[in-house]
Amino acid sequence: MTDFDYCVVGGGFAGLTAALRLEQAGRSVAVLEARDRLGGRTFTEMRADGCWIDRGGAWIGPGQDRIHALMNEFGVRSYRQYTDGEAMMVLDGKQHRYTGTIPWTMSPWASMNLGASFAELGHMCKSIPLEAPWEAKKAGKWDQMSLAQWLDRSVWSKPAHDLLETAIAGSYTSAASEVSMLFALYQMASGGGPNFVFGIVGGSQDARPVGGMGAIYGPMAAELGDSIHLSQPVHGIEQDAHGVTVYTRGATLRARRVIVAVPLAIAGQIRYEPMLPVDRSLLHQRVPSGSIIKISVLYDEPFWRRDGLSGQSAAPGSPATITIDACTDTGRPGILCVISEGPVARQLGRLDAAERRTAILRELVTRFGDRAGSPVDFVEQDWSAERYSGGGMLSHTPTGVLTQFGHALREPCGRVHWAGTESSAVMCGWVDGAVRSGERAASEVQQHQLAAV
Repeated sequence: MTDFDYCVVGGGFAGLTAALRLEQAGRSVAVLEARDRLGGRTFTEMRADGCWIDRGGAWIGPGQDRIHALMNEFGVRSYRQYTDGEAMMVLDGKQHRYTGTIPWTMSPWASMNLGASFAELGHMCKSIPLEAPWEAKKAGKWDQMSLAQWLDRSVWSKPAHDLLETAIAGSYTSAASEVSMLFALYQMASGGGPNFVFGIVGGSQDARPVGGMGAIYGPMAAELGDSIHLSQPVHGIEQDAHGVTVYTRGATLRARRVIVAVPLAIAGQIRYEPMLPVDRSLLHQRVPSGSIIKISVLYDEPFWRRDGLSGQSAAPGSPATITIDACTDTGRPGILCVISEGPVARQLGRLDAAERRTAILRELVTRFGDRAGSPVDFVEQDWSAERYSGGGMLSHTPTGVLTQFGHALREPCGRVHWAGTESSAVMCGWVDGAVRSGERAASEVQQHQLAAV
């Protein structure tokens, strides 16, 4: 049994940030990561040719001050997302090319309905108290309503309805019927509203770190050094009046306090002694992740740029639901990122690898021409099949959960503390939210420890 000041469960951005801040404060820390790699729901693959691919979370935006602070701390530069050229929307087999956020080339009715819906969402988001969304004036009403119900009641144009459903429900990698409207509003509000969430220039996909997310978590890991222990899934946490005992596959650790920084559904797979308070236990059972497959399709060059296209496209219901230019800062090779989410991703996941490749390339050829059918590589990451992620980039709450159990999101359970992007009141769902949660948890455990002395 090895003694530490603090133990951190999970080696994603939340856990690494918590551990880094604790070690910088002179505390001894053990980071226990179940996988054989770090990064959590981010995952940068460095390739032999020097190119890199972000197989998970990849983008950063203005207002995400804490991830930018980490980048400054470790000297990581950023570069702007490629946006020159037109984006593409595919509805009922027809392509609409456009610039900006809304494809005004659709019918005037659909465009007006889409714009009005964006404005209404922005107005609703302003009424959400970020630290306690369950206390919003209309929290009860919105938490009883699914996102699908709101869309059906508020968006009368089918093209506008389909686009909004793809954009919003896709963020939660689930069907719109699975997501509470209150949660959707809270998550959007935490980033500043729908314009930031779905925007590129000045929005959540404004830029990327040079070298990918691994260029940030790599130096963090290097500074933590031997404090990190890979391939150590935690299966039990016991606490008593003096500390916690943490059990992994190959070790037993003793610490003053523990920070659990994994998705809520994964945290629920750990055995806690004594049992957690009822509301926290039930929260673990009620906050699932969705399905997402992220595919990087590599070409010798980004040929779509010469064709006057940005690489951004969306086709509701298609296997290649969303595409976006994912080239590195050098622009070579050409990389198109294809994202399939929710029910479509589950259907795609049932196919074998060859069938998936054929389905995706067929869609890309339809949008970008014959050259899209001859990539030099095709790299898949099915986050739904990741044992220690449990699904998509962001967990969500179904109807009725946030008002009943939301108060337990950040509340410590004795000597057990919680981190993870879902627990951040600001930038919930982004890497920046994970960083914020790790810094909060690191401060929290030290404050509680001082209070106990």
